[in-house]
Amino acid sequence: MLMTVATPSAPSTPPSTLLLLVRHGETPTTGTVLPGRAPGLHLSDQGRVQAERVAERLAGLPVDGIYSSPLERTRETAEPTAARTGLEVNENAGLIECDFGEWTGAPLAELAGLPQWQTVQHTPSAFRFPNGESFSQMQSRMVETLEALCAAHGGGVVVGFSHADPIKAALAHALGSHLDLFQRIVVSPGSVSVISYVMGQAPAVLMVNSTLEPLSGLRAP
Repeated sequence: MLMTVATPSAPSTPPSTLLLLVRHGETPTTGTVLPGRAPGLHLSDQGRVQAERVAERLAGLPVDGIYSSPLERTRETAEPTAARTGLEVNENAGLIECDFGEWTGAPLAELAGLPQWQTVQHTPSAFRFPNGESFSQMQSRMVETLEALCAAHGGGVVVGFSHADPIKAALAHALGSHLDLFQRIVVSPGSVSVISYVMGQAPAVLMVNSTLEPLSGLRAP
């Protein structure tokens, strides 16, 4: 009798959860002021164009959830994506900007002249904003938030609208890079950065500071 040996099947690959991190679009103070969590800052005309572009680039990608920092500029950036996908924008305080404390609203040119500015740029892990948040606290808060979003949408696609420093800190963590190097990462207004999470594995950074190409190819149809 002919005996056949069954070929062992390859172990199935756990599904990845894709997390797209979008920096809000430009505002009238982008690049000149440290706005922080101060309310009342809205997108500029260019910022609204950038928000629409994000929504267009997401066409064809099966988005499962949309989350946004509670600040106006991030919610306004998320609105075109929500309109195109038919999904609700969920506010999540974990995605909010760093609390810059007494530096909130200060001109960047003025802050750059302070001796503490060198610490902010070169050893941010050792810095805490006066009466505000430390960079380490911001990174921990952001990482915990992203892990919770991945757990809530396992195997899905999540879009989170946030701010430059929190996104940079999350990318540094996913890359296994020390927080003191996170200022080397560029996250432009209206850009998309993508992290892939698979349970039991280290995260993989698929994209950083992307502003042009369609994003549907991130997930096979």
